[in-house]
Formats: sequence, C-alpha cells, structure tokens
Amino acid sequence: MTEHDRALSSVLEAVGRTPLVEVQAGPSSVSIYAKLESFNPGASVKDRIGAYMVERMLERGDVGEGGTVVEPTAGNTGIGFAIAAEQLGLDAVFVVPERFSVEKQQLMRALGAEVINTPTDDGMGGAIERAHELADELDDAVVPQQFSNPLNAETHYETTGPEIYEALDGEVGAVVAGCGTAGTLMGIARYAREENPDTYVGAVEPEGSLYGEFLGEPREEAEYKIEGIGTHDTATNELFDPDLVDDIHPVSDDRAHEELKRLAAEEGHLVGSSSGAASVAARRVAQRIADGELDTPSDSVVTVFPDSAERYLSKGIYRSFEEWSG
Repeated sequence: MTEHDRALSSVLEAVGRTPLVEVQAGPSSVSIYAKLESFNPGASVKDRIGAYMVERMLERGDVGEGGTVVEPTAGNTGIGFAIAAEQLGLDAVFVVPERFSVEKQQLMRALGAEVINTPTDDGMGGAIERAHELADELDDAVVPQQFSNPLNAETHYETTGPEIYEALDGEVGAVVAGCGTAGTLMGIARYAREENPDTYVGAVEPEGSLYGEFLGEPREEAEYKIEGIGTHDTATNELFDPDLVDDIHPVSDDRAHEELKRLAAEEGHLVGSSSGAASVAARRVAQRIADGELDTPSDSVVTVFPDSAERYLSKGIYRSFEEWSG
C-alpha cells in the first residue's frame, strides 16, 4: 500500500508501493487483484522504470549529470523518464509517433522535456531509429531503450514483484499482464517463478498484435486501438522470454473497451484500454482456475492496471465503441 506515514524529500521517493486492489467481477472461488499503477506520481507504471533505470545509468556512467536522456516512447515512459531526469539533473528528449495520446505529450513538455513526433506509418521502429540518430548528434546522451534494456525488467523484479508477494503473503497463483516492451511482465514473472516454479504466467496482447508468434501461434497482423501493449514487429521486443510464459492472451478492442467502462461504472477504476485488456485476460484465467483447467499454487490471479483513463479522454475513451475506435 502507498505509504503516507512520513515526509518525502523528492517525488522520486513516491514511486512504487502502489495499492493492490481486488477486482470484484471474478469467480467466487478465485480472487483477482490489480496493481493500481496510476497511484505513481506520473500516474503510470512507467514511473518505475524512469526512476530505476535513470539512477542505474548514472551510477554506471552511461550518462553524466547534465547529459541527456533520449527515448522513443508512446508517452507514459516519457513522463516517467522526464520526472526522473529533472530530479537527477538531466535533460530529456522523447520521440513519439504522432498517433499517440495528446495528453501524454503535453505532460512530457510540462515536465521540461522536448517532444519530437515521427510519422504514424513509421511505427515504433521509426521512433527508435530517430532517437538513436538524435543521441548521436548530442555530446553526452543515452538512449535507455526500454524495448531492449534489461534494466526495464529488472525494475519490476526488484520492485513490483516483491510488492505483490508482500501484499498477498506469497499466495499468488497466476500473474497476467499486458506486454508492450514486456518489461513489466518479465520482471514480475521471473520473481514469481523463483518464489514458486508452478506459478502460471499469462501475457496479454491486443488482437492484431504479433506477440503470439513467440510461442509459435499464428497471428494475423492488424491495427488495434488499445494503447501501450502489443507489437507489430517482434524483433523490437528483445526483453520477451517465451520460457517464462505459459500462454499469450489476445484481447479485442471491443472487449477491452467494454471492460474499462465496466471497471469505471461498477468498481470505480478509471483506467486505460491496456488495463481493460488485462482485466479481461485475468478474468479468463481466473475462470479456468475455478473450472479446474489450470492447477496453480494458489487460487488467485494478479494483474497490472498500468495507467489512468484521464490520459485518453480526448480520444473519447468513455464514448461508444464506434466513437472511440473510429
């Protein structure tokens, strides 16, 4: 649970220790819990890697104080890195594909970062390429590269995973989380498997994403509206370890949208579309446990709600599915 029993010297000390709250729509015999990452100061799970990765890179000498962090990002990572960079004496430049949330880009700029847009058609691969070009043009710059840097997954191995197990006294049967970079799931999964090798691990992707190919499953590539998870090019997802994953769960845009609206109306969770997808998959896994299809160490499923719906209000996230997805 987020701690409020002492004064903090920096906003970075407020990163992590987010609440773990039960999702009420699961089967009665299996508990579902969600880590509410919007309680971080930058309102997303990416605050964790912002603080952890920048501190480690400074310690290692990857960048010096007064240097620059350059990162390709859909937005939340930029916000997390911007908060950390400012507090730790660094400049920040972020390369963002045009189609991503206007709110996120406004927040990055408000935090003192420079935002450079790349064409939507170039995808995240184009943003990654541009970020490295910019870093080469600067004297002291580093590209943390959340898609390939092991520090991303290490963040969640060192923080998110232990927090979950502490809150549930180790009674975790399954871990189910969305995969964008895959750092969140990989870090938690590694911690979980060390605690109990029989822990079930499920990855979540939008329908139209290609993560399933990692497990040899056929996928038909298509555009999807869910933000922050999924991939159109598995070559960029270097952190994903198929050996740590039992299943990959595709979730359609309409099911994710239906669930995020239900979470708000029935449970008071104001979350984004990736959280809706994670909840759909977590409920599926919980039902399989309840039906005896999955044998897990405990009758519980833990997932992650990465951010808040407020990041997507300009995109009509609470309007009809047709208005949101159009």
